[in-house]
Amino acid sequence: MHRYCALKPHKERTERVNSYPWRLTFDTNPDDCNLKCLMCEEHSPYSSSQTERKACGQPPRRMDIHVLEQVLEELKGHPPREIIPSTMGEPLLYEHFDRILELCRGYGIRLNLTTNGTFPRGGARAWAAKIVPVGSDVKISFNGTRAEIQEGIMRNSRMESVLDNLRTFIAIRDEHADQGGNYCSVTLQVTFLEINLAELPEIVRLAAELNADRVKGHHLWVHFEAMRGQNLRRSPESVERWNEVVARCWETAAACIRPGGGRVKLEHFTPATFAADQRVDAASVCPFLGKEAWINHAGRFDPCCAPDELRQSLGSFGNVQAEGFAAIWSGSQYQALVDSYQRQPLCQKCLMRREPLA
Repeated sequence: MHRYCALKPHKERTERVNSYPWRLTFDTNPDDCNLKCLMCEEHSPYSSSQTERKACGQPPRRMDIHVLEQVLEELKGHPPREIIPSTMGEPLLYEHFDRILELCRGYGIRLNLTTNGTFPRGGARAWAAKIVPVGSDVKISFNGTRAEIQEGIMRNSRMESVLDNLRTFIAIRDEHADQGGNYCSVTLQVTFLEINLAELPEIVRLAAELNADRVKGHHLWVHFEAMRGQNLRRSPESVERWNEVVARCWETAAACIRPGGGRVKLEHFTPATFAADQRVDAASVCPFLGKEAWINHAGRFDPCCAPDELRQSLGSFGNVQAEGFAAIWSGSQYQALVDSYQRQPLCQKCLMRREPLA
């Protein structure tokens, strides 16, 4: 186990947050993306966010690389195991991405990357050669095995290109590992939607054929009225369909052996129970508080990965540039949230909460 291990579930502890985060996410460039995915809070064709920002004369939100450098230097005695560049927007469009790779090598930190699969500014082969040696996991967004589904959800993507990029990246990953280098896992990351529900078992099958390690998914955050009908937790009937497909996905994973051996891992493919108020099980726990942290493009400390406007309802914790990361992490305001999050309206409906550890 890593020396900065995760804390026990929050309901079992009342002590202060006194360790360091095992992972940090830096929102490096949330306004930069070359796709328009339906479910994205920033770049969806249903979103007015980018148009409004431009109309107001606001520049694109891009992190000064010194923010990232300052935090890692401050934590060099207790470095995070992983860092994640922007999960809003396409991180490979960030102009300082190569510097992030240098910092990972210099501090001995692994890179955990979520990318939309287009591999801009270089292509899959060139990026794989840079990322695989320091990567812990690369999550490639993938939402359908049929072109009309994949391209309909991830607007501006091209199915043939995405598959070629996946094959190229995984081939280079396998070659690097075979030569005794770092093994970087590859994940197909899915947003669970009504439109791609029937595709999920085939995505699992394809992941096995490609020699991907995992299929990870998340239920939809409904940002727009037009997407409300895509929420699989919206009715007893939609929940029943979801549960039926979940069972098929596990059956598919058990039956399909990867070329490299073993089965594809499934994450968040769990049966659901309908709740009219959309509240999650009160016994479920937050997987992030006291373990991970987010830093927005301007250096603001954020406690979790909830949509940006929503997570700000959890409080204002400070800016790492002005106050330092460690002071915020160990401060009383953050501790209060760790101890009381189950009473927060946002947390009571959060789709990221998990069953408590046994």
